Amino acid sequence: MEDEIKRWTAKRKGALVLEIIQGNKTVAEASRQFDLPPSELEDWVDQAKAGMENALRAKPEDVREQYERKLKDLQEAYGEAMLELRARKKLQSLLGEDEK
Repeated sequence: MEDEIKRWTAKRKGALVLEIIQGNKTVAEASRQFDLPPSELEDWVDQAKAGMENALRAKPEDVREQYERKLKDLQEAYGEAMLELRARKKLQSLLGEDEK
């Protein structure tokens, strides 16, 4: 791969992610070589793995279905966090503690 890449196309990202997944290159090595944050490379690897998993399903989800499922999961997590926050505030008020 070229060391100086001006634009990271999907094809270039895929080639680099494949090298990482195959163990030919570590995230740290790729990060140094291409001056990219390791977190960005790890996100690319996670996205690639999710895409592969979906592609190998008997009935793959389309992009919209994936987005809607992820949105639903996030909304549920947000709802749970809000319930916990409200419960903590209620407990604080019952115990007479000041809010911090």
